[in-house]
Amino acid sequence: MRVLVVSQYFWPEAFRVNEIVSELRARGHEVTVLTGLPNYPGGQVFDEYAAEPAAFTHYHGAEVIRVPLRPRGKGSIRLLLNYWSFVFWGCLLGPWRLRGRAFDAIFCFETSPITSALPAVLLRRIKQAPLLLWVLDLWPDTLSAVGMVRSPRALGWVGRLVAFIYKRCDLILGQSRSFFAPIERWSQAPEKTRYFPQWAEEAFDRDLAEVATAAELAPHHGAFKVMFAGNIGDAQDFPAILAAAQRMRDRKDVNWLIVGDGRAAEWVRAEITRRRLSETVFMLGRHPLERMPAFFKGADALLVSLKAEPIFAMTIPGKVSAYLSAGKPLLAMLDGEGATVVNEAGAGLTCPAGDSVALADQVRRLASLPEHERLAMGVNAQAYCRSQFHRDTLIGQLEQWMQAAHEGFRTRRP
Repeated sequence: MRVLVVSQYFWPEAFRVNEIVSELRARGHEVTVLTGLPNYPGGQVFDEYAAEPAAFTHYHGAEVIRVPLRPRGKGSIRLLLNYWSFVFWGCLLGPWRLRGRAFDAIFCFETSPITSALPAVLLRRIKQAPLLLWVLDLWPDTLSAVGMVRSPRALGWVGRLVAFIYKRCDLILGQSRSFFAPIERWSQAPEKTRYFPQWAEEAFDRDLAEVATAAELAPHHGAFKVMFAGNIGDAQDFPAILAAAQRMRDRKDVNWLIVGDGRAAEWVRAEITRRRLSETVFMLGRHPLERMPAFFKGADALLVSLKAEPIFAMTIPGKVSAYLSAGKPLLAMLDGEGATVVNEAGAGLTCPAGDSVALADQVRRLASLPEHERLAMGVNAQAYCRSQFHRDTLIGQLEQWMQAAHEGFRTRRP
């Protein structure tokens, strides 16, 4: 099949869409990627790309076509310009740079923002090919949950935009089954919705027994290490995480390690100082995805959290599958589907979203468990990951959906 992938984010940025492209290429499909300039999460175009753009025109044999993009930078205005610059240039230059090419299916990777799907909608019409949209972030629900948009009227406008996009998709893939009802509210077409969860990235395929522990963890040797890895943003509810750490400030044998970066990182750094947590809470910075197994190996527990909002109760955070694959106990401050996964797997301990008191209690409980019980949680985690989030199985399913959508679209087309 000839597949066009439309995504605002792509290699060398670290997103699962990269593996979709490499896997489809490995299965013999011809893949073209329409994307922007790599600048996530730091907000500036990657130095290696700026130095040699020609080195980033092909990825595992797929051609990568990039349109201009305003880097995210810092602040809400810059972020908004970043979102709309991809829409503008994707719709203006995308069709021109793809002129003369035919496609059997279009796949759109839709984490925030939903606007990134607009070039794909336009190309669906121009190329007369079915559009499959992978919804990882529900709009307008997420905008309201993180406080980015508070006006009911503005949220209504975003809702109409979402409906416009969903109604022009041939299949809509939700990252959790709880996404179905919100998706179908806007699409008005339940038959178009499919379940397509996130898997653990290829970087986590390595056996941790063969990985050397990250050198950055050496100063924390002997402590019980609770590790948060990933985006540091509003949705992850760091006020609750820091409140739990503050309740355990006297436990110098428990270290909270934050590996990552994001829009709330400076706030977190300032709060660690203000709350006098510098002896137990440590920010280790952002590191390449390929190094994460080395950090996970040295952790005693892996922490995942989302704010106490209905939209986040529907979400399975992307890091959950990576955590499960690492074979370490999970600490989940989550509601809804994400907590259900951890409990079903027997892979760790959970507490309600936003409950810092309960999180502190669960950290104490996990730290006090015999080592063999924590090891059993890790074994359960890996087994559950293999059965529910197997990458080859999921991408094989995507391949079948693309083929069926192509055949159905061709049948319907006059």
